[in-house]
Amino acid sequence: MTVLNLPASGTSNAERFVEEHLAHLLDDPRCVEGSKRFVGGRTAALAALEQFHIAGYAARRNEVEPRSRRGASGLSPYIRHGLLSLPELWEHVAGGPSRDVTKFRDELLWQEYARHLYARVGTASRSALRYEPSGSGTPDLDRTMACLDSVVTELETDGWMVNQTRMWMAAHWTTRLHGDWRSGEDWMFTHLLDGSRAANRLGWQWTVGAGTGKPYGFSRRQVLNRAPGMCDGCSRRDRCPIERWPSEQILPPVDAVHPKLYADSAHADTAGPVTVIRSGPGQVDTVWLTAESIGSNDPALQANPDTPALFVFDETLLARLRLDAKRLVFLTECLIDVARHHRGPLTVHLGAPAKVLSGQRVATTFAPVPGWKRIAALVQPVEVHPWPWLRQPGPGPAASFSAWNGHTRRLP
Repeated sequence: MTVLNLPASGTSNAERFVEEHLAHLLDDPRCVEGSKRFVGGRTAALAALEQFHIAGYAARRNEVEPRSRRGASGLSPYIRHGLLSLPELWEHVAGGPSRDVTKFRDELLWQEYARHLYARVGTASRSALRYEPSGSGTPDLDRTMACLDSVVTELETDGWMVNQTRMWMAAHWTTRLHGDWRSGEDWMFTHLLDGSRAANRLGWQWTVGAGTGKPYGFSRRQVLNRAPGMCDGCSRRDRCPIERWPSEQILPPVDAVHPKLYADSAHADTAGPVTVIRSGPGQVDTVWLTAESIGSNDPALQANPDTPALFVFDETLLARLRLDAKRLVFLTECLIDVARHHRGPLTVHLGAPAKVLSGQRVATTFAPVPGWKRIAALVQPVEVHPWPWLRQPGPGPAASFSAWNGHTRRLP
């Protein structure tokens, strides 16, 4: 394991840090650049939240081009890494126009549903939930189509896409190009700043019909409606490959549905602690930060403001994931921001988290992902803080959003 010295603030400094220490773990080590739009850290997250105006959200959230028409919040990278919590966002929009607040809160609930589902089934989310789409391999994307080129370009430069274009890409990948949805989900996960196996997989599952049995149909009509003018300059406008709706598909049910889609007898384990749990000998000497909660607002960090904090770039995991450099630059910026605001020292390592944390009396915040549970079982933290749920995971059904939404309750 290696101790890494964080650089001074600034995206260019974070880029050099990643190039020097983490380039061997990237999908393309030749191109180490940060996002052109997003800067990591709680400070940047709060600034982005301040600039987001809820009025008009419901009408404009699915607009694609021109960007001035968009109503999407652009907050998802900060939500993904715990820099903004769902309860915080829920309260932030209170008092806005009713239709817009309702729609925005519905999207927050979808994020929460994704986390609940992933916390239940874990890596089994890589399998189709209820219906099995056809397709295999990784298709070639025709970037002579203006709509696809625009989507991929934004992903490459910003590490982000609006929800509408994520649906376009997932539908085109599978129903048009007959690719495997898992390869598409992996590709998008690699490049998205907000890439999470919870939200990204759920989005792909529902778009390609693995959750509902009804694939989303992508055609030129959506482009004309959501990005007027885009087709005008397209070299394929007179021979558009998506001129008509794709043929209807009837997806077969999966042979065996995961039992936790319908009930979770271990929902307390799924949810993590409701209050702070303290165990083991002695006082806390280290706060363990994770990529799920990497801001100065991390509950364990806030409860231990003078205690040394520690973050580990998991070398084995990153070597397997081969993420886009933008994600690691974003995480580095998050760590720089933590170091600026935390009263105690912050140490950053490259290695295996369990080995780095071995023998330390650790405080940490529960994270609803399999990796956290695996590492925590080895580390045995002496202080575990609750995850900031919007709704407490319960034992009832989660096979669909509506079923889940009907049995869970919002926390006080």
